[in-house]
Amino acid sequence: MTQINFSKTARAVIDIERQAIDEITQYIDEHFEKSCQTIFDCIGRTIVIGMGKSGHIGNKIAATLASTGTPAFFVHPGEASHGDLGMITKHDVVLLISNSGETVEIMSIIPVIKRIGAKTIAMTGNPQSSIAQLADIHLCIAVSKEACPLGLAPTASTTATLVMGDALAVALLEARGFTADDFALSHPGGALGKRLLLTIADIMHKGEQVPIVTNDDTVKTALFEMSAKGLGMTAVVDADSRLCGIFTDGDLRRIIEQRVDLHNAVINDVMTKGCATIHPNILAAEALNIMETKRINGLIVIDDEQRPIGALNTQDLLKAGVL
Repeated sequence: MTQINFSKTARAVIDIERQAIDEITQYIDEHFEKSCQTIFDCIGRTIVIGMGKSGHIGNKIAATLASTGTPAFFVHPGEASHGDLGMITKHDVVLLISNSGETVEIMSIIPVIKRIGAKTIAMTGNPQSSIAQLADIHLCIAVSKEACPLGLAPTASTTATLVMGDALAVALLEARGFTADDFALSHPGGALGKRLLLTIADIMHKGEQVPIVTNDDTVKTALFEMSAKGLGMTAVVDADSRLCGIFTDGDLRRIIEQRVDLHNAVINDVMTKGCATIHPNILAAEALNIMETKRINGLIVIDDEQRPIGALNTQDLLKAGVL
């Protein structure tokens, strides 16, 4: 039985696909610039059309465009000729993807797209192909060889197409001044959206849930408060209810090692002064950054007058999907 070297084949595939990406760099030219400008100026949507493997790649390109500030969606060419062409208007730009440039299903709907008045950009591996010649703009994605040893299964060509689509999307993203906040608005349900949209006020403990003692209370009182609120810490305030320190599980371990009298010691003498704090309108992701940088497990939330109005710990960030 012949020994099969899977790793050798895999490395060869990656080398061929890497070469394909290098090859399409030459096509970032005036046609690419014109494609970007046409989509940028479009007051409608970018409609991506592709058949087979090109269709799968096209679906992803449409999704990437849509999530980075360019309204876009995918239309299957087969469905297009049976009613879905009604989704296309004269204000749209249609991105036609076909490696051969001769896909029958796409060629059959180009005359209708032209009649509607939408601008067309062809993304093909053959500048002389029918689709390339019929389109207003042609973006070349030609590669020298497929990674498939038979030269049949789309591999390097689909990689090149995907990379060119990403190049379009990111170039347009930067041109629009698209920000992380803009991205979050189209991804509110995912972990990234939570990191970019959730504020401290959304996840902090507030009201009676906030552990607070005064600076003349005993350590014993502070321990009761910490146990009752279950956050592993308590804020310490002065007579004006302004934050003057924090007492945590870490502080408790420290004073136990020092054999401090827990019943009679005053919290003011053993608390951590100048503790890290955060304001409620700050992004929850910033709380995570502070905790990681300072190697702490909790934060007191304060108002503009330095009064505690909330508290949160790493478990709250974990539950909210920020961590």
